[in-house]
Amino acid sequence: MNDFPSAMETDDLAALKDATRHLEHPSLAVRLSSIIGTPIDIAIKLLPRPIYKRTRAVAETAIEKSFKAALSSLRHTQYSNPNDHMYRLLAAGTGAAGGLFGVYSLPFELGISTTIMLRSIAEIARANGEDLHDPESQAACLEVFALGGESEDDDAADTGYYGIRLALAWPVTHAAHHLARNGLVAEGPMLTTLISAVSARFGIAVSQKMAAVMVPVMGAAGAATINTVFLTHFQEMAHGHFIVRRLERKYGKELVKANYEKFVNA
Repeated sequence: MNDFPSAMETDDLAALKDATRHLEHPSLAVRLSSIIGTPIDIAIKLLPRPIYKRTRAVAETAIEKSFKAALSSLRHTQYSNPNDHMYRLLAAGTGAAGGLFGVYSLPFELGISTTIMLRSIAEIARANGEDLHDPESQAACLEVFALGGESEDDDAADTGYYGIRLALAWPVTHAAHHLARNGLVAEGPMLTTLISAVSARFGIAVSQKMAAVMVPVMGAAGAATINTVFLTHFQEMAHGHFIVRRLERKYGKELVKANYEKFVNA
């Protein structure tokens, strides 16, 4: 039986408060709207309907193809602190290249951007004590893509951080078991189920990004900025998510969740 402390240290409470701020107040739509000068829900109406209808499938394909490549490469690199800025520069370059060819290049560009995002997320995970060889940590990296996006089937209780983690608990657990047995090399229904569940939420963020790029005044420079904002959003989600997981390992899930909810309700 784990003997966890009965109270959290001041520095850890401050870290949890910061994590709560990021995880409970995702601002992707607000940030994108401020860049394009148009509410994002209006911009979404500019998306070609075939592209909009395929958003979730595009998101799912991007995550599935990026997952193994990103984690495999990081597992064999020497430890370093997460280099958020470097990944933002890479995302900007990828966005600019995609912006030159318009919205129909976005499915291809998203695959590259998602690999960059997963590498950044995995670095953040490792910096917070996660073992990237651990299947649970690998599945937790995928969870980040579900944060800050709502599924059409969600009610209000499902949209907070712990609500999303609860909704993903079954696919995360079974995907971790699959990865433990088979590693990253094998496909399986449990891993596919997790990717599908995550994509239901990630697809909403992708549609917002696609809509922002579609605004006529954007161009390559605007697309670079949008891609940077997109990556930054998920980096912040990752920092929050893995701070919470790090504190849960130290204090236990119940104490961390209780303090988290105090910050949410403050």
